[in-house]
Amino acid sequence: MEGAIVDALLDVTKKRIEAFCEERLNSGTNAYEIIEDITRGLREIGEGYRDIYFDAELMVSGWNAKKALDILKPLLQEKEEGEGAGAKEKLGKVVIGTVKGDVHDIGKEIVTIMLSSEGFEVIDLGTDVDKEKYADAVKETGADILALSALLTTTREYMAEVIEYFRRTGLEVKILVGGGAVSADFSNEIGADAYGKDAVEAVRTAKELLG
Repeated sequence: MEGAIVDALLDVTKKRIEAFCEERLNSGTNAYEIIEDITRGLREIGEGYRDIYFDAELMVSGWNAKKALDILKPLLQEKEEGEGAGAKEKLGKVVIGTVKGDVHDIGKEIVTIMLSSEGFEVIDLGTDVDKEKYADAVKETGADILALSALLTTTREYMAEVIEYFRRTGLEVKILVGGGAVSADFSNEIGADAYGKDAVEAVRTAKELLG
């Protein structure tokens, strides 16, 4: 299955991703499981960056992932609406953004959708976010969790700078890190509170951080 999703994500015609989603939906797979497939495919491409895949492939995979999200997002919203307006109590607030120097937002967008659908209030700062902007957002919103994303190994080091800045200024918030460039070992090394290897684990970990 991973080979199929990687091929679909790297298809410049954007046709394979539509077919992939349609085939999976027709076989009874729900939208969340398809998002898991996409997340795994993006992670594989991110792990091969500069060795197997390059900027062009990252760009194409981004287009295709966005196309898939356009297809799947209405299904996620239908599920949420079907549970009844106000049925879910908000679990907590999460400020999320891709770190400074990194403009990739697909993984972050998937995590944002899934956090929102599980009952979190999510404040998405977008991409190329510096430590001061993270800090301002956490102060203004009273967020419980700060989620940092990085796809590229060249930008993940900025996560350490963000964490050090928060610790130095005494701004208290649980910091969750993830993205194609991040591992559990790296998360421990930079002093993050938690690590999510994909969108599903990020949501589960966010719930655990709230206790």
